[in-house]
Amino acid sequence: MDFADYERRLASLQEALQLIQQAYLGTSERALLVLEGWDTSGKGGLIRRLGWALDPRSFKVHPIAAPDEHERAQHYLQRFWGRLPQKGQIVAFDRSWYGRVLVERVEGLATKEEWQRAYREINEFERILTDSGIRLVKLFLHITPDEQIRRFRDRLLDPVKRWKLSYEDFRNRARWSDYEIAIEDMIEKTATKRAPWHLIPTNNKPYGRIAAFRILVDRLGKGVSLDPRPIHGELLKEAQRALGLSDSDIARASSPAGRKVKLKRARREAESRRI
Repeated sequence: MDFADYERRLASLQEALQLIQQAYLGTSERALLVLEGWDTSGKGGLIRRLGWALDPRSFKVHPIAAPDEHERAQHYLQRFWGRLPQKGQIVAFDRSWYGRVLVERVEGLATKEEWQRAYREINEFERILTDSGIRLVKLFLHITPDEQIRRFRDRLLDPVKRWKLSYEDFRNRARWSDYEIAIEDMIEKTATKRAPWHLIPTNNKPYGRIAAFRILVDRLGKGVSLDPRPIHGELLKEAQRALGLSDSDIARASSPAGRKVKLKRARREAESRRI
């Protein structure tokens, strides 16, 4: 993907997400983004670009690490309930409850009975979320082993990025085939009609980001009205008086056409090239 084309399309999609986020405010709409993927597959970069576009007052990111001692004493899903989106919010999980059937399975931190039972538990948990009105979007970012080792090298040689690299990254890589099997089982057993998985190739970072943003605009914006909120009563009168606006000025400012054009343009940009 040409860099200038990438920048143009990303800006358009970010603008569409801004409009969608604004449309959520003051409504019962809420969304949950689940990000899983190989180490160095681009989860952090995608989250940063979401953060550049969205208002942090109603966009929250939860990086999920290993459970602490208190959390290990609870059911593994317990720690996620308090981090679910409230009305009007968009929340992103950088890794998630799928750790039970990925790292905990591969590293032997959960028994076979526990991680096999988790597929049913996760499907039931996600059904509760979607039944309650949460828009759930699950993305898995995929890279090849050769691309991962190249990114490891780049991180090691770049002082600014070196903090991202850990011993566990190389230890996990040594078990690539085990994780591959676990990932395939996870997708097969937890991709449901209500909560499907979206698999995104990210060897090329710009391509992967545009593909992810396209999915988010489509899933989070489906059926959402982008009409501007009406201005009522005393506020309208005071605004006209203070700003010296005419009735035609107010009508033009309240027109839904501008927002709809922006969203249509963003979707057209996303679909202008097959992804």
